[in-house]
Amino acid sequence: MTTRKKDAADQRKLELRASDILDPNNQIGVRLRSLYASAQEEAIPDRFLDLLEKLDHAEMMASAKMAE
Repeated sequence: MTTRKKDAADQRKLELRASDILDPNNQIGVRLRSLYASAQEEAIPDRFLDLLEKLDHAEMMASAKMAE
């Protein structure tokens, strides 16, 4: 990429960032993405894992009864 094209591309990026900062919808989106990312990193509580295991077991028992 030539220097002029690179400078123009850099300028466009700066302009987009400035407009993004001023846009309240973008600010909400950034915060929601941050919240979602932090929630993804959290461990699943043991009580939820236990409930899921019980549900799997109940579904297996129900499908076994239907197969009879």
